[in-house]
Amino acid sequence: MSNSKRTEQASLWRLGIGERRALLIFGDLFMSVLALVIALYYWSTGVQQPGPLSFFEFLQARPPFWFYLLPFFWLVLLVETYDPHRASRWPETRAGLAIAALIGMGFYSLFYFTSDPGSLPRRGVAGFALSAWLLTMLWRLVYIRIFTAPQFMRRAVVVGGGATGEALLKVINAILPLPYHLVGVIDDDPKKKGKKVQGHVVLGGNKLLLPLIEREGLTDVLVAVAGRMREDMFGALLEAQEHGMEITRMPVAYEELLDRVPVHHLEADWMLRSFIDETRINRFYQVFKRLIDIVGGLVGVALLILISIFLIPIILLESGRPIFFSQTRAGNGGRPYTIIKFRTMRHDAEEDGSPQLAKEDDERSTPLGRIMRKAHLDEFPQFINVLRGDMSLVGPRPERPELMQHFEELIPFYRARLLAKPGITGWAQINFGYAASLEDMAIKLEYDLYYIKRQSLVLDVVILLRTIATIFGLRGR
Repeated sequence: MSNSKRTEQASLWRLGIGERRALLIFGDLFMSVLALVIALYYWSTGVQQPGPLSFFEFLQARPPFWFYLLPFFWLVLLVETYDPHRASRWPETRAGLAIAALIGMGFYSLFYFTSDPGSLPRRGVAGFALSAWLLTMLWRLVYIRIFTAPQFMRRAVVVGGGATGEALLKVINAILPLPYHLVGVIDDDPKKKGKKVQGHVVLGGNKLLLPLIEREGLTDVLVAVAGRMREDMFGALLEAQEHGMEITRMPVAYEELLDRVPVHHLEADWMLRSFIDETRINRFYQVFKRLIDIVGGLVGVALLILISIFLIPIILLESGRPIFFSQTRAGNGGRPYTIIKFRTMRHDAEEDGSPQLAKEDDERSTPLGRIMRKAHLDEFPQFINVLRGDMSLVGPRPERPELMQHFEELIPFYRARLLAKPGITGWAQINFGYAASLEDMAIKLEYDLYYIKRQSLVLDVVILLRTIATIFGLRGR
């Protein structure tokens, strides 16, 4: 068997990021269906009948339709755990599964105490909850043991040892476990040969690419070349693609690895392609998004009324008036509007009158304010903004106009975040949180632009579900 044939067969077992996410979902679904079968059998053994009742007779007579939907409900609860990088780390996986189980039991308890006595199958639900949690834990442990092993890692070479290549290598090195086994760097500059870029040796020029593919069993070629590419390098990349290599440009690889876009390594034509040619918002998406905003806004206002009964007296006792905090923010297209929040900071939070970024464990917060910010309770009055149409449930967080102008001067493409309506929650919030520095603001922008480029109802639903997990995990700041 030729080397190329062996390389092609080996690469079938080295799954990419999207393929790993699909495998995680399929494995979780299989385990949750198995848990459903176990729960039904366990439930059937506890049913008291005048005569013997077979398992199949029990299935025909007893379980309600909603019980068969529990596996899909379990997958929804696990949405926070489908990042392939986090899913490869056992502590984060274990924590994610624990939070999912607690949220699930919390929902069941809510229905249990508001339903008629004896109307909910405690034995069946308990059997499913325990079985799904244990089986999913077992499957995730097997996944980590197998797919973080070296023989299942994708093998890659980076083309380009300049600033763009260095930035990509820095990203790859920061992810644990590593997403690729990197064999080195290819660069046509003879002065770079033998030098190290982020710990990886520049092996030589484009003539080494095909021999390296054969010798090292590569699966991926990551192209990080800024500016014009030499024709012989371009030809070598075409030949590599003909040999079955997956060729990925740096911005695409950056997006896949971090779920954000590299604002410091983009050119104007990329922005035009991404936000004019590719991002043509579907009218149906806009209509359905607004309908979801209205329904979610009504639910949010109802919850606001409920929590206000408890929060308002405590705020008054702790720090007096005002209870609410209003501020001008830049909305869709830069149009200003007034945002409403519960006040969480002292009266002298901006004593000198200059705007300041909120920080993690901000010393300007009141004791109650810190708790509200951790649980995101201070955000609930913004549901009024959602009903008004100033905001959406999902979108980039709104910024103050004076800070917007400041950041536009320092961060590339910062104004592009105004292409979407601001949201109560967003892709940056569930992945990053508050930004306390200029570097943090650039990272937050990368998440916002990723969302704007890929916005869809599916992504909006994922963000909303992950926001619930964030709130229950008290990961606010």
